[in-house]
Amino acid sequence: MMIPPKEGPYDFFQSSDKIEANSLNLLGFGFDGTACFRKGTKNGPDAIRAVSDGIESFSPYLNDDLEDRKNLYDLGNLPVGETDDQYENWKQANDAFYKLMEGRQLKKENIKLLTLGGEHSISYAPIKTYLEAYEDLVLIHLDAHADLRDGYEGYHFSHASIIRRALDHMTEKHKLIQYGIRSGTREEYEWMNQNKTIKKSLDEFITEVSAIDDDRPIYLTFDLDYFDPSFFPGTGTPEPGGETFHSFIKLIKILKNKNFVGADVVELSPEIDSSGNSDVFATKVVREVILCLT
Repeated sequence: MMIPPKEGPYDFFQSSDKIEANSLNLLGFGFDGTACFRKGTKNGPDAIRAVSDGIESFSPYLNDDLEDRKNLYDLGNLPVGETDDQYENWKQANDAFYKLMEGRQLKKENIKLLTLGGEHSISYAPIKTYLEAYEDLVLIHLDAHADLRDGYEGYHFSHASIIRRALDHMTEKHKLIQYGIRSGTREEYEWMNQNKTIKKSLDEFITEVSAIDDDRPIYLTFDLDYFDPSFFPGTGTPEPGGETFHSFIKLIKILKNKNFVGADVVELSPEIDSSGNSDVFATKVVREVILCLT
């Protein structure tokens, strides 16, 4: 059973207790059990919802407005266990996600999902589901970190391992594009360079995304520490040298005209930024993603 948001659904979204066809379905996954530095991302989904009615629904970047949308549904938050076993807590929410999706067909029913985290480990179930649904999916990974470790601090499904776990389900027909990465092990960088997944400049990244066939499905997994901490301090593992909001805008202007089928936005930790500015920043990012997905 899904947990209702503390302050109601995301603005302009209707509440629903099931996946809706021909619609964008938003759900929260507030888990931060494997966070290895500063916790707090479990409060990210409801913080974004709380801010959503305080920002404009109109995007001047896309010349588009949430007011024009109808098929938007907020399913609430996945149930996360509260035991001392963090893997079991994470698994409980994943099991609820799979139950929610049971018998549903993303492509045939035109179901789109936007999952709000939570730490980056929450992206596993959505990414796995999309890789299974779309045999030629392009996975775009925006992040400060490579997330290619084969487990971290005892967690096989760590936030530092999400892309490694995604690779477990990727075939030769799938494609991975990574940008914003500025922290990782020697081995992670060797793998990214050898497999040519990492793009080392904004121009290279934008060119790569622009070249994706317009019909090819794209999924975005977006860790908000992609942004420089001078702009976005409210995250658990900040890394200097990050990107600006306008680099993201360049991407969404492309995604708006592509076959953009799903996304997750993760790693907002509201309490770290007491000003509340990071909450607003994250919510504006989510607004643009919603408009691109619909």
